[in-house]
Amino acid sequence: MLIDTHTHVNDQAYADDYEKVIRDAKQTGVEKMLVVGFDRPTILRAMELVEKFEGLYAVIGWHPVDAVDCTSKDLKWIEALSMHEKVVAIGEIGLDYHWDKSPKEVQQKLLRTQIQLAKKVKLPIVIHNREATADVIQILQEENAQEIGGIMHCFGGSYETAKICMDMNFYISIGGPVTFKNAKKLQEVVKQIPLDKLLIETDCPYLAPHPYRGKRNEPKLVKLVAEKIAELKNCSYEEIAHMTSTNAVRILNLKD
Repeated sequence: MLIDTHTHVNDQAYADDYEKVIRDAKQTGVEKMLVVGFDRPTILRAMELVEKFEGLYAVIGWHPVDAVDCTSKDLKWIEALSMHEKVVAIGEIGLDYHWDKSPKEVQQKLLRTQIQLAKKVKLPIVIHNREATADVIQILQEENAQEIGGIMHCFGGSYETAKICMDMNFYISIGGPVTFKNAKKLQEVVKQIPLDKLLIETDCPYLAPHPYRGKRNEPKLVKLVAEKIAELKNCSYEEIAHMTSTNAVRILNLKD
């Protein structure tokens, strides 16, 4: 079994064929998928999909890029939805300093608020970090996010950063970039991460693995991520599939 811990099959990129995309993934061995909603439209669509399909679970939160748009009403709505049996985490939340839409201080305040929300509803968090590593770690530490733990989504940092996160009860999720020919640094980091702290994801429709780089990604391609990690860690594909699925079930409390 494979578990894709980060998909956006609720994206408009799949408007015409989402049923086939989900079916193809399951036929490839991807039995469970997390559907991430990060604003009102994508959260609503994520909830529709997880209610319709077995093996799909929702991650809901407010994305840092759009932090300026988030209201107290939105946060109360997310908190109410988090009681749904198929909502398994709060995310993707975090900091993104690449884009200028939301000021850093607004992003930071929203991240703290959503960590506190997650602690209140007793769900793990899924962290988005782009060009903001030091501030992300500082906020996770100051808000004692270790209480709930979670997932470092699409990790691309150093092993030292990964170690700090793992010590705070976070799992390291690896996506398609690990398969890229120019990803030597990430590949070296993956070699060092213990198997019991690894997760796999696609972040589809983005970041398709080699040899599909630049094309629309799909959950079925998470198998290529698992195969590359198995190669890097000199173990079997079956072991990576088993361990990453076991890890996902553990941190997300997934019910079979």
